[in-house]
Amino acid sequence: MNRPGFFYDLLSTLFERPGLARVKGDGRSISALCEALITTSSEGASYTMGQQILSRFSELTPEAEVEFFHYLTEQMDIDTERLQVSIAEYQNDRSPENLSVLLEAAEPKRQELLRRINRVPGATGELVKMRARLLKLLKDNPAFGRTDLDFQHLFGSWFNRGFLVPRRIHWQSPANILEKIIKYEAVHAIDDWDDLRRRVQPSDRRCYAFFHPAMPDDPLIFVEVALVRGVPGSVQAILAENREILSADTADTAVFYSISNCQAGLRGVSFGNSLIKQVVEDLQAELKSINTFVTLSPIPGFGRWLRHRVSEKPNEGAAAEDLEKAMDTGDLGALKDQSQWLRRQAATYLINQKDPKGLPLDPVARFHLNNGAMVHDIHAGADLSPNGLRQSCGVMVNYLYNLKKIGQFHEGFAENHTVFASRDVKLLADAAATQSNGRK
Repeated sequence: MNRPGFFYDLLSTLFERPGLARVKGDGRSISALCEALITTSSEGASYTMGQQILSRFSELTPEAEVEFFHYLTEQMDIDTERLQVSIAEYQNDRSPENLSVLLEAAEPKRQELLRRINRVPGATGELVKMRARLLKLLKDNPAFGRTDLDFQHLFGSWFNRGFLVPRRIHWQSPANILEKIIKYEAVHAIDDWDDLRRRVQPSDRRCYAFFHPAMPDDPLIFVEVALVRGVPGSVQAILAENREILSADTADTAVFYSISNCQAGLRGVSFGNSLIKQVVEDLQAELKSINTFVTLSPIPGFGRWLRHRVSEKPNEGAAAEDLEKAMDTGDLGALKDQSQWLRRQAATYLINQKDPKGLPLDPVARFHLNNGAMVHDIHAGADLSPNGLRQSCGVMVNYLYNLKKIGQFHEGFAENHTVFASRDVKLLADAAATQSNGRK
């Protein structure tokens, strides 16, 4: 991404598609348009109907939106009787023709509908927005999960790594892209343009994003990187306004301190692993002095877990009211003497607390551990923002990407759910267990 940024900007423009054209409807309902689109053989009619469907969908009321997804789920589902006949015919004669009929029968009609809609220029981004609206309805309409499976299946193909365009975000990047970086930042809020400038312009700061050729002006995911000396233990130091700016070639550590997924409609489609690998490769090529790659990550589930734990064992470290006060009001005095206790609790949470599938409770931990990282260190008072105090009582964690062991760690986590951690972090977890059991 540093070879130079112009190449990636040029590559992304090669596949640019115009935005969705809004067209006047012909009076048919959105479901009637879908039925017509799925059966037409006319390319021109298909194009026009796809535009009308997207235009009509964008104007649906909440009630009509539910009706539309109910239509997709029930009326464009698999025809099970046809499928059974196709299976029987293929069992009797495994010809290519029978296989083709079987595959067509086994696929819900809504998949083909979505493919045909996606032929319209600008439709890919609109379908991502459509799924975002679907996801909001799943809790109250669990059957819609069948339709969501089809979105996931198609998006997994449309947004695979081969189609993604990596770009470095500079202060000179287009203003509309920079505005979206501010908007989509999900970990450490960007307060204003000056704050953004401090994150992308200095020689020791980087920001990288993945784009899709069909959505060239809308990042899918981006990561912010600090080039520093040594492994940092505080995001305040990284984001400080008056910090000392390093020359990039004097840094020895690259810190991934914020990773933000930008498109709600692409939930479950993973880009983070590929982006981190891409950034590591580019930084290694650009800066030979960088030999350590770590994160400074939030622990979003820790605060909730800790509240519950303290309520059950109020004599174990900080009192429940002190935690509530610190997390809800930002009163740091309430946690003045609890740093080591918080580090121990975070260590046991990250290493020992598992969900029913045997995976770590924390979603950020699952992400980095599955990518082949290890739990390297834990820091109290590392994020004193209101959000940092609320979600994790100010505690953050370093995940270390040891380039020689990424494969080994990924395999161990993927196959056996092994949480690899440094000796210091293991000692913290052991100390928490000893304290919990009442031993000295």
